Amino acid sequence: MELIRQLDLTELIKRALAEDVGQGDITTAATVTPGKMGRARITVKEARMILAGGILIEPVMRLAGAEPRMVALAPEGAELKAGGVVAEVEGKLAGLLIGERTALNFVQLLSGIATTTRAFVDAIAGTHAKIIDTRKTHPGLRVVEKYAVRVGGGHNHRLGLDSGVLIKENHIAAAGTVTKAVEGARRVAPHTLKIEIECETLAQVEEALKAGADAILLDNMTLDNVRKARAMTGPDVQLEVSGGVTLATVRAIAEAGADLISVGALTHSARFLDVSMRIDAI
Repeated sequence: MELIRQLDLTELIKRALAEDVGQGDITTAATVTPGKMGRARITVKEARMILAGGILIEPVMRLAGAEPRMVALAPEGAELKAGGVVAEVEGKLAGLLIGERTALNFVQLLSGIATTTRAFVDAIAGTHAKIIDTRKTHPGLRVVEKYAVRVGGGHNHRLGLDSGVLIKENHIAAAGTVTKAVEGARRVAPHTLKIEIECETLAQVEEALKAGADAILLDNMTLDNVRKARAMTGPDVQLEVSGGVTLATVRAIAEAGADLISVGALTHSARFLDVSMRIDAI
């Protein structure tokens, strides 16, 4: 969580504000006296929410011109119930109104990801498996969305194509065989990077092991084949399972021997959670 505090998200927030504000907030200009102060209170309207993105409220409001002072802010990762307070912030009323939707969008999206992730993490509690994300993120939002996965108790897969080697079916097709693909990766990849390869059959798993793959991704395999693959790889080769993972199936996958379970739905299908902001003049 400290990593997100070290990143400069100014440009991301500026872009988010710009698409909402455009040339200016006409409604606020028409209804708010310049310099008038206000207090905003953000509350939860969901039965359960894991908070993520609360730390973006202050910079959003600052860049919106509110000159904010945070009166209260729930910690990232806090489990909040309906009526729970996410944050209270005082500042210039016009700036609070201008920044309202952008601030809420970040909180609603990132908390949705964190809450979904926590559900998957809870479902495999007591096993040795980890829930990880994918690169199926909204364009331009990957850093904050993967941050939200961590807040929810999950772990990150590759941030981008330059942060790991993952040979998939199209790479295998381009190289010719599993063996050639692994050999090519060995020639190019730094020694610090693991080489992972996607396998759709147990025959491919066997070939990947002979080629010296460090990790194997089982794509849409049955539970029986996951167990067989685990027996083939032994404990030294990391086994990832992906494809069609749901809350109903994830524990069985973990118990079948997966080290990592990748779930694209953490980011591509997480629901915006319901929070509201009420602003009063002071």
